[in-house]
Amino acid sequence: MSRLSFALILLVGLLTGALGALLLRPEAPTVDQTQVRALVSEMLHNQADATKPVPALDPAQVNKLVEDYLLSDPTILTRMNQRLADLKLVAQRKAQKDQLDAHRAEIYDDAGNVILGNPNGDVTLVEMFDYNCSYCRGAVPDMAALMAEDPNLKVILKEFPILTSGSVDAARVAVLVGENKKIDYWDFHQQLFAQRGEVGADQALQVAEKLGGNRVELMLDMNGKAATDALQKSYALAKSLNIGGTPTYIIGDELIPGAVPIDQLREKIANMRACGSTFCPAAS
Repeated sequence: MSRLSFALILLVGLLTGALGALLLRPEAPTVDQTQVRALVSEMLHNQADATKPVPALDPAQVNKLVEDYLLSDPTILTRMNQRLADLKLVAQRKAQKDQLDAHRAEIYDDAGNVILGNPNGDVTLVEMFDYNCSYCRGAVPDMAALMAEDPNLKVILKEFPILTSGSVDAARVAVLVGENKKIDYWDFHQQLFAQRGEVGADQALQVAEKLGGNRVELMLDMNGKAATDALQKSYALAKSLNIGGTPTYIIGDELIPGAVPIDQLREKIANMRACGSTFCPAAS
């Protein structure tokens, strides 16, 4: 092994060790040491001039030089750590976008989708929800506000009952309500979320009947093929996208698990219009 190779390996080792100490702090993001080695090797490779003869190097001198360099600018480790975290985030975003693109038809074109807002809107916000999810209940006013203030927003609601058997029964009734042109689904949706206690078949049938539905027909059909198929498609989509909770939002190239403040949704909608992604790079 040449002295230069030894020096480079030593430098990688020192930086990796220093990063390891940095990562022990709770606020530091997780970074793979293989990424550290690859990044350092790339930096050194780009700076090396292989056409020139390599001078003899004393490992002790190299060690001192590296130590002095790091002590003169300790922030280099923080910058490297942040760079690696940024690269990891970019890779994660791309993987998520690819996954959403692969299931685009199931997300946006399913005949059972409940469409609210502007059907021809330039941005689509998808929500998968459960009628017994307290966070979903809390998100209803936000969804109403977004549709009221944004005439170009398209909203797709997907039943995803996962919390209780009552959730499944309520979702079955909701699927039938969504197919019934005589019942306003948005009114049904809001009133059912306004119910006290656990929501189930009784509450869903009561609200649907109040809004003009036929209770007997709904009771007969709620366990039929149409409702069953609609729920199975939601479960299959959730499995494909690794969705395990409610609410879950999908917008553009991002899947958002859990409830988020309305201002974050507004920002993501605005970014979709500005750059075609929920995350727009800062202008340089």
